[in-house]
Amino acid sequence: MLSQTAEYAIRAVLYIAMKDGEQKPVKLGEIASALEVPRNYLSKTLHQLARTNVLLSERGPSGGFRLGTPPEELRLADVVAPFDPVRLARRCLLGEGECSDATPCAAHERWKPVAEPMRSFFRETTIGDLLKE
Repeated sequence: MLSQTAEYAIRAVLYIAMKDGEQKPVKLGEIASALEVPRNYLSKTLHQLARTNVLLSERGPSGGFRLGTPPEELRLADVVAPFDPVRLARRCLLGEGECSDATPCAAHERWKPVAEPMRSFFRETTIGDLLKE
């Protein structure tokens, strides 16, 4: 359902959140190695998250990444939005623009019961929730 980039973003943010107690930035190489994700690909993903303030990026030998928001306040939708905004927005599954009950597309009635719970999951679930599990 999510793009590979969005999945990597969630996994990386969750990893950084788990390391949050160490009170130091988590290095890109450590994250890439732990998640078995290509370093260059992950670098671009994490820097995009830093541009949206999901993460804070610190340069230098002691640099790395930290959460930009406490895990209890960081919604999955915030992590995924830079990579998969269309999937979380109320848009037509068939690409016909805004899709609603008033102007439904051919897939609207079948997609609606699936899409809304998915959007709710991403809007209501925080990184903190996942850490508790």
